[in-house]
Amino acid sequence: MSMYRKLVMLPGPTNVSDRVMNAMITPMINHRSPIAAKLYKEVKEKAQQVFVTEGDIVILSSSGTGGVEAAVKNLVRNGDNVIVPAFGEFGHRLSEQITQSGGKVRKVIAEPGLVPSIDEIEQAFIEVKNVKALFVVYNETSTGTAVRWLKKAGELCSKYGAFFVVDAISNLGGDELPVDKWGVDCAITGTQKCLAAPPGLAIVSFSEKAKKYMIENPPSTLYFDIPRYLRYAESGETPFTTALPLFHALNEALTIIIEEGLDNRIRRHKNCAEAFYSAFTQMGIHPFAEEDARSNTVITLKYPNGVDDLAFRKLLNTKFRILIAGGFGDLKGKLFRVGSMGDVNEYHIITTLTAITAAMSMLEVKGVEEMSSEKIISMMKS
Repeated sequence: MSMYRKLVMLPGPTNVSDRVMNAMITPMINHRSPIAAKLYKEVKEKAQQVFVTEGDIVILSSSGTGGVEAAVKNLVRNGDNVIVPAFGEFGHRLSEQITQSGGKVRKVIAEPGLVPSIDEIEQAFIEVKNVKALFVVYNETSTGTAVRWLKKAGELCSKYGAFFVVDAISNLGGDELPVDKWGVDCAITGTQKCLAAPPGLAIVSFSEKAKKYMIENPPSTLYFDIPRYLRYAESGETPFTTALPLFHALNEALTIIIEEGLDNRIRRHKNCAEAFYSAFTQMGIHPFAEEDARSNTVITLKYPNGVDDLAFRKLLNTKFRILIAGGFGDLKGKLFRVGSMGDVNEYHIITTLTAITAAMSMLEVKGVEEMSSEKIISMMKS
């Protein structure tokens, strides 16, 4: 099996350790049994540590988008005013989900590579009035940008009496998000990114304020009915069949995070991102996002002139066995994206950078400095 393994440097899914993968071969059990209830409790308590919250945690058998849909369906009603910063594919997609649920969206738009300012967000609160919620994509994987004003956004939501919802699918566990401290009413992540577990589960936290609202105003959805999940969770169950192998994997992945220490993990992600940005810049491959808006988990780079996106990524895949991603929508063919998340360390950085410089050389790309592993190691140490 290992002979087919590739280095997964995508913006998710990411590399999953053997320790986490092996957890999935645990024998099958009854998902309505005391053993399953014990597993659910363990996963919930560990997830609370990673979310840095004392609030309730709900685990959904879905992708991260399902987690976002659950937040929308449970907190937004027909005619509600919702503010959404939109600076990439996932912010616009979130806006669509809210609109489809009957919400009235006020987008605060920034050009790709930038993010709106907190002053623009407050101006939207002032102009819209009676805002039900602020939904923020913390880390926009389509552009490699991240907002750095979430704490202030939580204070704004408190000031204006709005729910504060954070889509942290691509960076929770790899970037700072103390849910309770920053006043986040609902935070969402997926297992396949910074948590370094297989895809298939979404984890969503809810504040007491959000819980009270949902219970008093039941949502019009069956599968994403969060009050129903909360009732079942009292006995350590989920309303629908639990994805048991994925729960075992997540349990092990969360254990690994706790063993490393959340602060240490966040620091490692930041250091790895800085190493990538520094090395690519020295090579002559320039980051797409503006410096003060750059993500610590998704590194987006502008293609040098003359690079064929598909040919480049195919060469990395077939010759060097490294997977990276291309651009979205209007950015397709103009940039490539490197995931720097999960178990990322010096090995991933050195291997990826040396392969990229070699691939650029093989494609005869002009203006890109070739970087040896020795030079990369020296640069990282300095």
